[in-house]
Amino acid sequence: MAATWAPEVLDLFLELAAIPSPSGEETAVAERVAAYLRDLGLDVEPDEAGNLLSRLEATGDGDGAPLFLCAHMDTVPPTTGIEPVVHDDGFVRNDAGTILGADNKAAVAVMLEAARLLLAERRPHAGLELLFTVREETGLLGAFAFDHTRLQAKRGFVYDSSGPIGNVVRSSPWGRTIDVVFKGRAAHAGLAPEEGRSAIVAAARAISDLRLGRVDDETTANVGRIAGGTARNVIPERCELAVEARSRDQAKLADLVQEMVDCFSFAASVSECEVETRISETYPGYRFKPDEPLFQLACDAMERAGIAPQAVDTGGGADANVFNARGLTCINLANGMTDVHTPDERIAVGDLERMVGVTLELVELARSA
Repeated sequence: MAATWAPEVLDLFLELAAIPSPSGEETAVAERVAAYLRDLGLDVEPDEAGNLLSRLEATGDGDGAPLFLCAHMDTVPPTTGIEPVVHDDGFVRNDAGTILGADNKAAVAVMLEAARLLLAERRPHAGLELLFTVREETGLLGAFAFDHTRLQAKRGFVYDSSGPIGNVVRSSPWGRTIDVVFKGRAAHAGLAPEEGRSAIVAAARAISDLRLGRVDDETTANVGRIAGGTARNVIPERCELAVEARSRDQAKLADLVQEMVDCFSFAASVSECEVETRISETYPGYRFKPDEPLFQLACDAMERAGIAPQAVDTGGGADANVFNARGLTCINLANGMTDVHTPDERIAVGDLERMVGVTLELVELARSA
């Protein structure tokens, strides 16, 4: 089936992108999404976290199983206003000079437009559930809070990977955070520095020993925040680090995290300080085999839409990580958004339309898969 022209997806995306919705402040966007779905005659089921679930019941023909589609409604915080504008090169950008919010409102608009077309054109399908989550950007919190047993579908797609349409995410990393607190001893920096024990010196020593950035093809690590000290003339008695590590290999991740903890302990001991570390899992990773049926369905849908599929490995997490960990099969697809989380974030109008076509092909193929 050829991809259908998607006449409303651009205007809908421009409208949604113009509504600021940093994590935890998604209400205005959620209200617009809910109103759109209700105008289509669909019920909307919110949960206590703020996630929205809507369902298109199967049309009754075909032997396939239902699908769910998921996108998140929040963005990273914009630093100024949001003025989405279509430029002469066919890309939508924010003329206010901050993030656009294509991550992930492009996917929200695509899902809504696809639902409209399915209903308006009376396309047969095996059932489709639309899930719109909150607080994805702050640790997949909306997906973690969502009761996945509410979904009738046991397989689905998230459109939340940057890059060209056709990229099908084959694997995503496991993630860990390490919250570190170095504790030293305060003293006057000019009168009695010998009596002090600098927590910042201990932290700096530890950081200099860490392997940071791209550790290998599957593994990364980062120190994202440092906070410590009280005044210029006081030996700092406390320094806090916010650290993360990710890898698509669980054994490598475990080894790296232990290595980092050892660095913190050694730096504290030689600096005559104490250190406390708290390790948390941010999200579980996954890896699909080439013969996974849903992975093949995604590739087939791309080809039917005239797009060459490409299996890719990512270094980031998405709501798909949560669903896969809970026993659902969920594949993350790239939707064409580029330079996300930056003032250069953009998406091509043509990619918005192409993703609607891909969605319709996914739904069509799911009727017999």
